[in-house]
Amino acid sequence: MTKQESENTVIDFETEAISAFVSQIGNKVRECRKELSLSRRVVSEKSGVSERYLAQLEAGEGNISVALLYKVARALGQSPDWFLIRDENTRQLLDMFSRVDNNCREDVMRILSKSAHQKQDDKFGRLCLIGLRGAGKSTLGRMLANSVSRPFVELNVKVEEISGMPIAEIIALYGQEGYRRFEMKALEAVEQIKEPFILSTGGGIVSEADTFSKLLNSFHTVWLKASPTEHMQRVQEQGDDRPMAGNPQAMEMLKSILTSREPLYKQAEGLIDTTGQTPEQSFHRLTLLYEKLCPQVYDTNQHGNTSSA
Repeated sequence: MTKQESENTVIDFETEAISAFVSQIGNKVRECRKELSLSRRVVSEKSGVSERYLAQLEAGEGNISVALLYKVARALGQSPDWFLIRDENTRQLLDMFSRVDNNCREDVMRILSKSAHQKQDDKFGRLCLIGLRGAGKSTLGRMLANSVSRPFVELNVKVEEISGMPIAEIIALYGQEGYRRFEMKALEAVEQIKEPFILSTGGGIVSEADTFSKLLNSFHTVWLKASPTEHMQRVQEQGDDRPMAGNPQAMEMLKSILTSREPLYKQAEGLIDTTGQTPEQSFHRLTLLYEKLCPQVYDTNQHGNTSSA
């Protein structure tokens, strides 16, 4: 595909998306008007928008402005943003919320607030380090866990415990798909740990959407990043020559993996670039991040250490 063809394809997708969005607004205007048993003439008189334009809008042919949408929405007794919400469940919730009294709204807000805080509490004291091999996850994870007197858990170790075999054998027998299934089971298992702890994961966990989503929802996450050269060097220093053995394109492949996964790694709440840094320097930065992400646990731990001293 040429550059021009690629640009035309993008434009076509955008045009289709805009058309679908405008049609959605038109459909909701028509449905709302019919539910209220209002003619276009009545809505036109109440909103100051011509019947002809209302007909075009309902047919998905009118590129409505924000000002006109506001007028039409007011004429139909709705908030303008009601027509912009694409998810039907959210729209129904908003509609029901607008129809109840203040006491009921306060009850709903309390329930939602409690649920939101409970979701945040699910992460309480849980910190997960993500990134490719050689970024320093195991080294820095252990250093932090020892520093704050918390358990350190490696997800790959948990995978081996659950499967009853080494990672290499899992992949040889079941392939990457089988390994990812064990990885999800291992994550579900460590989620059951009630106390705060430090977790490190395999570099490819971000590639499995459901597993990564569960991870982001259950843990504060920090991406440990390093240059491709340092990634490769550190892995080899650990005694693993596989990244370079018999593969002259290994470095290019590593760069490609880093590039493709970067948008996923960037979803982490924190980033530490360990390139050119000593473990002590990176550990200092990680400690500051842990204090920021898990202040209650950090403060409690520091207070406990002070008291025991």
